[in-house]
Amino acid sequence: MKKRTFDVAVVIFAAVALLALNHFGLLENMAKFMVVPIVAFYFLGQYTQMKFSK
Repeated sequence: MKKRTFDVAVVIFAAVALLALNHFGLLENMAKFMVVPIVAFYFLGQYTQMKFSK
């Protein structure tokens, strides 16, 4: 899988997840836990940098 394809897939996943949380009204409740997905995406970015930098 190319880096660009992986990045697009992650962005689409994040958008769908945020839209679903917004639709069910859970974004306000989960605001205090927003650091968890931010850290997860940080480490996912570190992984893709190592994996696709060749």
